Amino acid sequence: MSAIPKNNHKPSRPWTIYAIHHSHTDIGYTERQERIEQYHVDFIRQAVKISEAAHRGERPDWKPFRWTCETFWAVEKFLESASAEEQEAFQQAVLRGDIELSGTYLNMTELPDYDLLLRNHSKAQQYAATFGHHIDSAMTADINGYSWGYASSLLENNIQHLFSCIHTHHGMYPLGRKQTPFWWETPDGEKLLVWNGEHYMFGNELGFCPDALGKYMARDEIQHNLMEPEELHNEIAEIRINRYLWNLEQEEYPYGFVPIMVSGLGTDNASPNSDIATWIADWNARYGEQITIQQTTLTEFFSVLKQQDLSGIPVHRGDWPDWWTDGVASTAMHTQIYRDAQRTLRKVKSLDPQYQAVSAARVEEAAQALTMYAEHTWGYHSSVWEPWHPQVQMLEVRKQAYAAQASVLAHRALDETLAARGSALLAPHRALRYEVINTEPREATLQVTLPLDSWEMVILDKQYELIDEADGSNLACQPTRSLQLVTELTLAPGESRKLLLRQVDPSEASPSQRIMTARNIASVAADGVDDVRKATAPEGRIVFSSQAVESDSLRIEWQEGVGITAWYDKQRDADLLDPERKHAPFTPVYEVTPAADLSDAQQVVGARSRMGRNRKGPNVQRDAGRLSQVKLLDNGPLFALVEFVFEVKGMSYYTLHVKMYTQQPRVEVGVRFHKDSVWLAENVYVALPFTLGADAELYADKAGSPVRPWVDQLPYSLLDYTSVQEGLFWQDAGQGDVLALSMPDTPLVQLGSLDPQPRLLHGMQAEGSRPSTYAWILTNYWETNFKATLGGFYEFRYAVEALRGIAKPEQAVQALHASTGGFTVHRI
Repeated sequence: MSAIPKNNHKPSRPWTIYAIHHSHTDIGYTERQERIEQYHVDFIRQAVKISEAAHRGERPDWKPFRWTCETFWAVEKFLESASAEEQEAFQQAVLRGDIELSGTYLNMTELPDYDLLLRNHSKAQQYAATFGHHIDSAMTADINGYSWGYASSLLENNIQHLFSCIHTHHGMYPLGRKQTPFWWETPDGEKLLVWNGEHYMFGNELGFCPDALGKYMARDEIQHNLMEPEELHNEIAEIRINRYLWNLEQEEYPYGFVPIMVSGLGTDNASPNSDIATWIADWNARYGEQITIQQTTLTEFFSVLKQQDLSGIPVHRGDWPDWWTDGVASTAMHTQIYRDAQRTLRKVKSLDPQYQAVSAARVEEAAQALTMYAEHTWGYHSSVWEPWHPQVQMLEVRKQAYAAQASVLAHRALDETLAARGSALLAPHRALRYEVINTEPREATLQVTLPLDSWEMVILDKQYELIDEADGSNLACQPTRSLQLVTELTLAPGESRKLLLRQVDPSEASPSQRIMTARNIASVAADGVDDVRKATAPEGRIVFSSQAVESDSLRIEWQEGVGITAWYDKQRDADLLDPERKHAPFTPVYEVTPAADLSDAQQVVGARSRMGRNRKGPNVQRDAGRLSQVKLLDNGPLFALVEFVFEVKGMSYYTLHVKMYTQQPRVEVGVRFHKDSVWLAENVYVALPFTLGADAELYADKAGSPVRPWVDQLPYSLLDYTSVQEGLFWQDAGQGDVLALSMPDTPLVQLGSLDPQPRLLHGMQAEGSRPSTYAWILTNYWETNFKATLGGFYEFRYAVEALRGIAKPEQAVQALHASTGGFTVHRI
């Protein structure tokens, strides 16, 4: 007699379940990356053999078998090693419909820019075209969000459908329900048909796969092991399938069919399993009149869906922020290197669009390394509770190596591209000549550092001048504390300038180059105390006092113990800081969630697993930095450099290097710190409380489109944070003003409350509420595969710039890209 309770919940109408058999692709997590590659190549070989055996009639019970290649990366690796015969057999299985190609390359974070999205989504379609096939569908698994441009990229590659398998651990599905379709409208008005689906192994929970009965999502009174005797397995499956369909009916689910994903083993990175086809055939023989299970592919499922009346399917516009992109902040330094490599590769493409200096294959190699780092897996599954484990260390180093490899390949490509333009390599008597190039599609005014070798720096101790060779004019320049030379240029899109640095005779030097004994406009008295408020900065100069630094266009004020208290735009006659801010700009905010016993790894992990979508515990301890010292490091014709020193828990050192431009309303900030190594769950934020006033719109630069957080989003999507490409900006459309905040190194922006509390989803926020803005620079809260410690030295850069005459958000995005990309400079 069975101990399993009887099921009292059964559906009232006939149902068809479409089972989509696939293997979830994690590059790591369960095994070494190269071992995962070996597995997935062999999975395709196994699927082809099953398909052929069924096709030849050797195993008629396998005839219903269908296999979906979740990612084209696995197919690509298979094709690299497969024989001609294997490749032909694979293509025939695809043409028969036994095996399906998904338009997805890998399950990604939001790190890739739009170019990389287009590249990745083109790969499967290009391969399919080689044997007369077309892909119309893509699927993702595990991740639960994408930039708005993701939809545009799929459609641009002629992929019309997206099947999203949501994983709600530390995440959540949009729209307020799963298992529902919608049209995802792109920024330009095109529409992608999306199925907002269940977890990617929910079919294992329902019992579709023998010896792989899951119990991760099925919450019931049934106690069982993953590998149950067949009789108990079938009883549990019958109870759960009937109850699930009954639940759908109670929820007024409108269709008589439902798609369910299933894995061939009870794990990620699982092989295909012909036993699923056999089990389904047995189920249908017993229960098929009421509940039919049919193995299918994405294309077949969407074909069934589109036979329904789609007029009632809702249309949603906007971003779908990914809950799981936060892993990038657990390896923040490598993410910084990744983002630099991505921008560097864009420079290469701009300078060498026809691949004359660097081959397309070399650019493709760099793009592949970028893709592998941006894939959603962030380490081995036990990285937090046993961070010393060799497998943890091995996978961590290899994951981070993708960023290093992308950096090497991108910078090597740039070096070779510049060499083709006449770069002068190291040699005796090398001229002090430079070319400066704007590779961005927008005019920009930026400062560039002209590189000098150590033995050449002696020229900075003498009289020198910097000449623009185009017209012979003498350019303003300023040496830095590290004995480099900075100049400022305005360059149109694609424009380049050639500069010459040369020594001049002291007798020919201009008055501004001569040493002055005293200045008649100095504000410091004979006692050396600088405490007189300046009415305004003298034209063309920056004035520094103990309370403020001021240029012609900006004034920044501070208070000891508090931080920066004003960021005043003189042209607008307004403070650019949010009056409702909780923290001063660039103030560090450190959080740690304690555990009862640090010597118990299970307690360290357990505290994390209960955090849910708060990313911190209810007992979180928070500390905001206190400004302890401000000092002037440099001041000259182009910029002043001011150091702000803070004290904050969790860090032994935290300073801001604030560089104010003399002639432009622009400030660059370097955040430098030494983070202590702590095993507990931590977060580090940097406050960015800027605004252009209550009527200004906040935009985030997302891959493919600017997005207004809390406005341009899918209903019930993530409000708390988002991942940006090059930064944020506030736009006052009425006056054409923009305040641009460049974020070249750290992509995560915290928008919701820092306090642990029930989280709000889009549509739940109070009318008129506005997001706050913090850079979320470090985190290790996840209990499985994040890097356990955040300790180390870091410098993250930001720039705040007031722009005028910006009519469209796309123009502001171009300005952000010009700001973070900077001008390219090399010796010629």
